[in-house]
Amino acid sequence: MRLGVDLGGTKIEIAALDAKGAIVERKRIETPAGDYRGTVEAIATLVHEVEAKLGTRASVGIATPGSRSPATGLIRNANSTCLNGKPLKEDVEARLGREVRMANDANCFALSEAVDGAGRDANVVFGVILGTGVGGAIVVDRRAIEGVNGISCEWGHNPLPWTSEEDEPRPACFCGNRGCIETYLSGPGLAADHRKITGEETDAAQIVKRAAAGDAACSATLERYEARLARSLASVVNFLDPGVIVLGGGLSQVGRLYENVPKLWGAHIVSEEVRTRLVPPVHGDSGGVRGAAWLWND
Repeated sequence: MRLGVDLGGTKIEIAALDAKGAIVERKRIETPAGDYRGTVEAIATLVHEVEAKLGTRASVGIATPGSRSPATGLIRNANSTCLNGKPLKEDVEARLGREVRMANDANCFALSEAVDGAGRDANVVFGVILGTGVGGAIVVDRRAIEGVNGISCEWGHNPLPWTSEEDEPRPACFCGNRGCIETYLSGPGLAADHRKITGEETDAAQIVKRAAAGDAACSATLERYEARLARSLASVVNFLDPGVIVLGGGLSQVGRLYENVPKLWGAHIVSEEVRTRLVPPVHGDSGGVRGAAWLWND
């Protein structure tokens, strides 16, 4: 039995997976906002409650915002700021009295889809998060690749490739650089591009909805988005050559991306035939908790 914990800013979810990957128990509670010690205790309590109900001791994996620094062992870059600078892995292990495995939530999403989701038939899977921010993750032979610096596939903080005048001026990114992929392909980035061209203040969800209803300006905004996503993913195919690219996050629900982006990316991919598949996720918002459980997939 494997337990996966998805530690989010507003909720903590736990799920128990059997040997075939079926969820046999699941529970969700609110995250103790701004309370680090309370968060550690909440995770431990969920693990003990589920194990008591199932009558067995299980492995524990945790999906976290941000990442764990390999240099210090401390959490960094988490939007749940009370976690930053804290030894979360060690504190949870001390509370539970056993080893836990921990990975970034994007890595867990990609791992979930690689093990028994949209990428289950591919040796190399690239997972993309298109939401409030933009992230990425690489899974090879059902193992998430974290890298020696613990920043594997910080894809959103590379510059948008093959830029044109239409992409200028390059937007400022919170990381300190300008023109990062995230500033174009995140939900706020999509809304900012629409505002730049039309002067209209709206959000990504409304742009998508209105484009589907035939709004010309919103359709044009999505076309620019698709072209930028195609160029960005083409650079991934050129250096990684994954079998499957699976999209997650709120913008992964935009169905036209899966048809239009592969039509555009071939112009930038150095192969006469592109076999990489662009696919939606199978497990949806369960990817984090399932992927955390699959951190124990050996």
